Amino acid sequence: MATSFILGASMELQAVPWKEEDMYIIKEVTTGVTTQGRTIEEAVQNLKEALELYLEESPETVEKSR
Repeated sequence: MATSFILGASMELQAVPWKEEDMYIIKEVTTGVTTQGRTIEEAVQNLKEALELYLEESPETVEKSR
């Protein structure tokens, strides 16, 4: 089950969540950025934060996805 979300004003991303024991893991498909959370909502929020940091370091990823 993939989930879509908007990051910033113009970037739609696809992520795949799954559960391992008592944690939800979520991986963004294009960048490979992966994180976790105790709930799916927390995992998505953590992924958004991780992606913002990733994209600050790799701005060319934004250009490729447009």
